[in-house]
Amino acid sequence: MNRLFFFCRKYRGFSAATFFLLVLLLLALFADHLAPNDPLAAAMDQSFQPPSRQHLFGTDRLGRDVLSRVIAASRYSLGSTLLMVLIIFTIGTGLGLIAGYFGGWIDALIMRSADLMISFPGLVLAIAVAGILGPSLTNAVLAITAVSWSKYARLARSLVLQINEEPFIQAAVITGTSNRKIVFKYLIPNILPMMIVTASADVGSLMMEIAALSFLGFGAQAPLPEWGAMLNEGRSNLVNAPWIMIFPGISIVCCVAVFNIFGDELSNLMDPKKKT
Repeated sequence: MNRLFFFCRKYRGFSAATFFLLVLLLLALFADHLAPNDPLAAAMDQSFQPPSRQHLFGTDRLGRDVLSRVIAASRYSLGSTLLMVLIIFTIGTGLGLIAGYFGGWIDALIMRSADLMISFPGLVLAIAVAGILGPSLTNAVLAITAVSWSKYARLARSLVLQINEEPFIQAAVITGTSNRKIVFKYLIPNILPMMIVTASADVGSLMMEIAALSFLGFGAQAPLPEWGAMLNEGRSNLVNAPWIMIFPGISIVCCVAVFNIFGDELSNLMDPKKKT
């Protein structure tokens, strides 16, 4: 307990960001129990009710409680984003590791594929892929994954190329250490911290991309509660019922800010020399 208190006191920024991150994750995990009303239950006689004691965030055009929908949407928005980051992290890091260590035609094939993805604007290409696959939250995740892995592949490859020049790698090769042992014992532990920092810093931007696809109609579809889709539903009533868009928008801003701060603090924790 004393060590934990000392750590929190020494790294206050990281501790605060971690606390708010845990709050968001718990909110998403227990969304069904925390939502005061059924997020899908419509009550047409209560449509466009302004914020009040009965409905703290007001109601939408179908009379659904906006607060309940915002809380329920946290599970879909956060869950899909974290799952997407995990998939991108695994695919990108794995391909970059293979390209950097083995080189040759494998390296050329993977890197040319990565260059092809980078040559197009990410969100535009994601919209094209999502349009081909069809509008749904799952297809939106697949579309963004298909255009985002290249960043991690290039970073992992550059880290592997740097580590390959280290004396301990050369010694392992000379002594006949197997490729599998070199990869899992030496390469992965050395590139993993930087890759984790990069992934944590990208959560916010990837969440914005999912929300953007849902807002444009290529992501989550009604009546599924998702922050980007809720913004899309409320834009036609921005003048007479602005709360329908305001609260999902605030939720996105808060989540992106928490993950960005957490990524910065984690980077400072991993490498204190970078702290400004």
